[in-house]
Amino acid sequence: MEGLKVLRSTQIIILGVCFVIATIVSTVIFSKGLLQIKKFSQEVISVTGSAEKKIESDYIVWNSGFSRRNPVLKDAYSGIQEDLKKVKSYLLSKGIKEDEIVVSQIETEILYKKNEKGNNTNEIEGYLLSQVIEVKSNDVKRIEEVSRQSTELIDQDIQFISAAPEYFYTKLAELKVEMLAMATEDAKQRAISMAQSTGNKIGAIRSAQMGVFQITPVTSYDVSWYGRNDTSSYEKKVMAVVSATFAIE
Repeated sequence: MEGLKVLRSTQIIILGVCFVIATIVSTVIFSKGLLQIKKFSQEVISVTGSAEKKIESDYIVWNSGFSRRNPVLKDAYSGIQEDLKKVKSYLLSKGIKEDEIVVSQIETEILYKKNEKGNNTNEIEGYLLSQVIEVKSNDVKRIEEVSRQSTELIDQDIQFISAAPEYFYTKLAELKVEMLAMATEDAKQRAISMAQSTGNKIGAIRSAQMGVFQITPVTSYDVSWYGRNDTSSYEKKVMAVVSATFAIE
């Protein structure tokens, strides 16, 4: 009976020792895990990468207009109708296609006589009718050249005004994907260079965030935090910026 008590006491002691050992081992493993988590969350490198590319516009929009002023509304309308025929004939003769031309509706402004103080009276002096023609085309160079020559219409007694063409790039979505990939690769190379200078190397990418994406004239160095989308130049410069974070191994 006495021996049974001793055996039980020994078993209890062994069990207690095993429990203590298991607690110590678990604590060590848990602590090591915390250190690894801490290392994973803290040992990173943040960099900014960029990419630049020159492109040429593949779409153009050109607006021009003409007007007629006359004391008689009917005569003003007849005059602007005649001007429209001349303008369209001119554009077609320059190789612009019919389906590239969009003619707006005629806008009519009533002109009132002024009093001695320069204020409008209720007496109608005449009418000013104006019309806008918009040309949209993928043939950028041809439309650009016509826009420069179009003041020739003034020689036909047309009050013609030409606006500066607007230039666009229609494959912008595909270009943006390409540029972001290039900017991310640039960020990676920067991170590698910085890590190597301290005897480390980078691991997996932790995060990436798109920064400014802008289109500017080739000769411009303007940068804005909200991005730019230039339409004034045929040749453009596209820049993409990416902020990325990499693990350090």
